[in-house]
Amino acid sequence: MGLETMMQTGEAPTRPGAALVLMGGGARTAYQVGVLQALASMLRLQAGPAGAFPFQVLVGTSAGALNAAYLASAASEGLQAFDKLSAFWARLRCEDVYDLQLPIWVRFSRLVAAVRLWGQARRAGAILDTMPLVDTLHRAVSLEGIEQALACGAIDTLAVTASSYTSGVHWTFCHTAHDRTHLSWNRPGRRAEFQPLTIEHLMASSAIPFLFPATPLWVDGRREFFGDGSMRQVSPLSPAMHLGAQRILVVGAGQPERAGLAGPAAAGAPNMGAIAGHAMASVFHDTLQADVEQAQRVTRELQQLPREVAALLPFRGVEVLAVQPSQSLDAIAQDHVHLLPASVRRALGGLGTRRGGGAVASYLLFEPAFVRALMALGEQDAYARKGELLAFVEGRAA
Repeated sequence: MGLETMMQTGEAPTRPGAALVLMGGGARTAYQVGVLQALASMLRLQAGPAGAFPFQVLVGTSAGALNAAYLASAASEGLQAFDKLSAFWARLRCEDVYDLQLPIWVRFSRLVAAVRLWGQARRAGAILDTMPLVDTLHRAVSLEGIEQALACGAIDTLAVTASSYTSGVHWTFCHTAHDRTHLSWNRPGRRAEFQPLTIEHLMASSAIPFLFPATPLWVDGRREFFGDGSMRQVSPLSPAMHLGAQRILVVGAGQPERAGLAGPAAAGAPNMGAIAGHAMASVFHDTLQADVEQAQRVTRELQQLPREVAALLPFRGVEVLAVQPSQSLDAIAQDHVHLLPASVRRALGGLGTRRGGGAVASYLLFEPAFVRALMALGEQDAYARKGELLAFVEGRAA
């Protein structure tokens, strides 16, 4: 993250105080639901069940974009939005997200498995069919509800990110009550555009590379094909800063330490499961911690300057609170791999990724037992930081 992300341009909305940034990670983002459910419970004890929605800006990436959009669609209902998101995840199944048809005998030959999956990828541009997710989002995410939340001021902005396969540019698509094109920003490799968000934007943001197909969107008057917003996301906090947030709560779905997760085989050459898991982790999680640390460092330095000097600088401090899993989601997924659809298990077995394949499975395990485990961990981690979270929402130092 460069210092430009902290520039006060004078063009961003003036009302936003708190922003919620939700990172990507496929099924792993059920962890975010647990964190937010716990936060809502804390706020109810103070404000009652009719408490207002606590975030003015929502920014989502990949499956985090789905969570952000769902919350936006229910934000006019206040804290009830978090309950509705939790109920949505409780009903979710793998069959609601993707489909993969493979015969049972594929698992006995890695070569045959690779050929079949390659053929599927060539035909559809990805291994999995995500039409079930399209149907699920049309039923679950109310675009009218998003418009209502924006119109009544429950939220100011919903933004989702996606990466263009066509141009290589990382885009942030922003939706406000009155989309204003003059608020868009353009940085090297990163651009923003204000436009009404659709289910297609959500599909583009959550299109996990190789697994989910690219989605076309119109930008600059032309059609470009987009994939997962976690790709080439060098500054996850930048959109919230550009949109005027003074405080940012960011909830990831990664883990700071991955050493030793491959089990006994870690001392030898990694198997395909370990390599695939490492590649996925690199796509989804590598930039967040560095971005948070730099934002916090710059803010501390600005706070140490004399007030009259800081007032002359084109920068402003931003309070950032980051919450990430305290336990390995890969390890939790390893205990639930058997719940994957049979066709996916066959594919993983045929490609040699079932052993130590919890890392790969963790992105695809949209099944109740795994979701409950992640939500429980999210609630546990949130309550462990109750003081920080409440101080953040109230706009005071912890």
